[in-house]
Amino acid sequence: MIEVKQDGAMLTVTLNRPDKANALTLEMLSDLVEIYRNADAKVIILTGAGGVFSAGADLDAARAGLATSPLWEQLSGAISAHAGLTIAALNGTLAGGAFGMALACDLRIAVPNAKFFYPVMKLGFLPQPSDPARLRDLIGPARAKIILMAGQKVLADEALQWGLIDRIVAADMLLEAATALGQDVMAAAQVHAAGIKGMI
Repeated sequence: MIEVKQDGAMLTVTLNRPDKANALTLEMLSDLVEIYRNADAKVIILTGAGGVFSAGADLDAARAGLATSPLWEQLSGAISAHAGLTIAALNGTLAGGAFGMALACDLRIAVPNAKFFYPVMKLGFLPQPSDPARLRDLIGPARAKIILMAGQKVLADEALQWGLIDRIVAADMLLEAATALGQDVMAAAQVHAAGIKGMI
């Protein structure tokens, strides 16, 4: 359910469970943590199959405890700690716990019909520990509360205006655009890319 494609020093990781809106299971989360911890890549692109990036936790798995699993935080930590450039190529709606993956990436691009929501308040869960601070750093405290506390859905145009995403890209150009963003990093020494990322 997680597909990995390596092209030189570029890795494309695809959530491939489109019949379930790429909802994440325990196995998928575990696999993603291992992929990011062990990736030998200068650029990692994270995307999804079908029309939804991810609906968050699989409902059956969430009821069994996945919604509060430490794996979510381990995953966002592994993405954030990667020394190369990490790009979320959001092929559709981003919801719930899947937010943490995108927030931990260096860059986020999305298709025009993407929606963004994180309904933890309604569901009675706290967000994963690092998510609120990352969200606040991107869009400010009031807008972070609009998403996390008021439970509002944000459309792509507004997400771009707020700084939640960095570009809106046509669906048929999404992976090409993500690949283009990584070309300078691909051409550089790993230590140089890591150095600039660390300075930022």
